[in-house]
Amino acid sequence: MLLLVINIFVLFVTVFVAGVLVGVLVFPTTRKKVSKFIENIGAGFGAKNPDLMLQRPVDKPILTPRANLWEDEAVLNPAAIILNDQVHLIYRAIGRDGVSRLGYASSADGFAFDRQYRPAFAVHNPGGHGAVRHYSPTMYPSGGSWGGVEDPRMVVIDDNVYVTFNLFDNWVLRVGVISMGKKDFLAKNFHKWRGPTILSSSNREKNWMLFPEKINGKFAILHGIIDNDSNRVRIEYTDSLDTLAEHSFETVDPQQVPDTHIAWHKHVRSAGPPPLKTPDGWLVLYHAHDDEGDRYKLGAMLLDLDDPTKILHRAPHPILEPDVSYENNGKPGVIYACGAVVKDGVLFVYYGGADKITAVATTPLKEFLYALTHDETPALQKENTVVSPD
Repeated sequence: MLLLVINIFVLFVTVFVAGVLVGVLVFPTTRKKVSKFIENIGAGFGAKNPDLMLQRPVDKPILTPRANLWEDEAVLNPAAIILNDQVHLIYRAIGRDGVSRLGYASSADGFAFDRQYRPAFAVHNPGGHGAVRHYSPTMYPSGGSWGGVEDPRMVVIDDNVYVTFNLFDNWVLRVGVISMGKKDFLAKNFHKWRGPTILSSSNREKNWMLFPEKINGKFAILHGIIDNDSNRVRIEYTDSLDTLAEHSFETVDPQQVPDTHIAWHKHVRSAGPPPLKTPDGWLVLYHAHDDEGDRYKLGAMLLDLDDPTKILHRAPHPILEPDVSYENNGKPGVIYACGAVVKDGVLFVYYGGADKITAVATTPLKEFLYALTHDETPALQKENTVVSPD
């Protein structure tokens, strides 16, 4: 009797496995469900969800330094927007003089870019008259530049293009913004920038960015992705960017952010590209370190559409890590994203690698958002708080 039961059980298992195999081979829906089931089992053992990872569709940089004096050392950390079905980049460029300027490039497919031979924007006399300095990654580890315009972020609001950036000079850190109409931008009339306007009120602030639309009729500035409550980010609202520096609000010195274990990371560096609006919330990518030390890794979270200071979901693992050669040939272990767009349902993330080059990583947005909203990290708990520095 026992032998009969065993034989029936073995036959049942065999038929079941055979049915699953046939379903996987013949029916795409079944194949996807089985794949997801296996992924979930792997996630339980700490495996990373591939739908929550960016891929490198071209295994090489998309922009590299070239023989122009203003961009012959590094081209990195690009801002990105889409206008007229073209991807437009405003990227940080460093010349042998050690000054950071902004360059421009455009692309129809998001991968092959045309560049112009003159800077799109530069500040005058960084360091003052008579300053004689040069490119030096040793003396100036943030890209090798001692002054100028760094790490732009770009959005379009009410038919105007806005670019926020860090103004850096001898370790003075400020945030500025320039703007122009879309028509002038598309015509490459870069002599028509309005500004720069200084947004920050102290000399210890950087990596602020605008939301790509006004919220309740006001400009919204994401100026910190770490708050006293780890489920919140810091946003300031203003009627006019010209008066933001007069506002009194609490922000965090970027050099004094405390170590705090949240999700997969122990130390947050900064937000990456400006928030992207999706049906599930504002998608924010950010830079952080885990227990591997100083390697920059990219994280992801979703903010509430009605209250953007509230974090709804956070990826339980990095979505991009500096693992390929061009992300290490320079300053090792650095990926720094300042631009992201959605084109034909695909999320394109543009980033600097090794403080030297510009690269791109992509993922289907729908699958990415599904994974982000369903692979909930257990770190999002009310009791997890961050103590901001004095």
